[in-house]
Amino acid sequence: MKKRVLGKTGVEVSEVGLGAWQLGADWGSPLSIEEAHRIISKSVEHGVTLIDTADVYGAGRSETIIGEAKKHMDGSLFVATKQGRAPGWEPTYEVMKEHALASCQRLQVETLDLLQLHCIPFSVLQQGDVFLHLERLQKEGIIRFAGVSVESVEEGLFCLQQPVVSMLQVIFNIFRQKLVDALLPQAAEANVGLFARVPLASGLLAGKWTQEHRFRADDHRSFNANGECFNVGETFAGLPFSKGVALADEVKSMLMSEEADGTMAQRALRWVLDHPAISAVIPGASSLQQAEDNALVSGQPSLTEETHQELRAFYSEHIASHIRGPY
Repeated sequence: MKKRVLGKTGVEVSEVGLGAWQLGADWGSPLSIEEAHRIISKSVEHGVTLIDTADVYGAGRSETIIGEAKKHMDGSLFVATKQGRAPGWEPTYEVMKEHALASCQRLQVETLDLLQLHCIPFSVLQQGDVFLHLERLQKEGIIRFAGVSVESVEEGLFCLQQPVVSMLQVIFNIFRQKLVDALLPQAAEANVGLFARVPLASGLLAGKWTQEHRFRADDHRSFNANGECFNVGETFAGLPFSKGVALADEVKSMLMSEEADGTMAQRALRWVLDHPAISAVIPGASSLQQAEDNALVSGQPSLTEETHQELRAFYSEHIASHIRGPY
């Protein structure tokens, strides 16, 4: 497993992390606590040292599971969590401190490695108070580093100007390439690290679904398919499902035309890592096999420049116009 530095934090983590939304078990197929622990262990076994979670994932369940898992490890696991979407959250210092301390308790730590604002409204970010609150939490030793999970390039560029921000978390995958020119160079210049979330476009870029596939009613790929509950970009990267399936079929032919090992999902994750401004890609895993496959991407060869150019042209000509939501 190769490592990369998280921007100006100076901290090195595995370039493939584990996204822990599914560990909360509040959407999709149920995931037991025991299986969640096994997925974390399998990831760590393959060199993963970064987990990204949030206080709202399973109403704290994800953080609690990670906290228990860390007790049996050597302390090398870097846990990034988020706040801003749980019930009762407000952009005041008192509430932010309360929620941060609650995360500390669930994660069984005195100081959070990284606290990220969780896709809060841009208008709240622009007011500026939340960044002052993060600075205060940092000075008080409640958090080591601060970051922001953003929905759009505009939000990201604004956050890059805030001195306390060490990390940005962005939706970045083959279906959402606007960031290649509009944010990645700027983040690198500011020495702000980047986490790439939704790297497989909610599974579309694994290339396994047909137009007839249906998701469980409690799966966000069903209840948020058109942005009914939160930003549509978090589900299928903002593409309508049927369009995404068709586009994924065409992307597959480009990714798998090379004589290289790996599944389509692994090649799609490799595409993300081929961008040096990305500090880590954070795919989720709902099985031991997925956890292992994700981690193995670090050791796989980069896509050829020809493939990158082909995918870039395909995005511009056939994908960009279909992306919905703030971007």
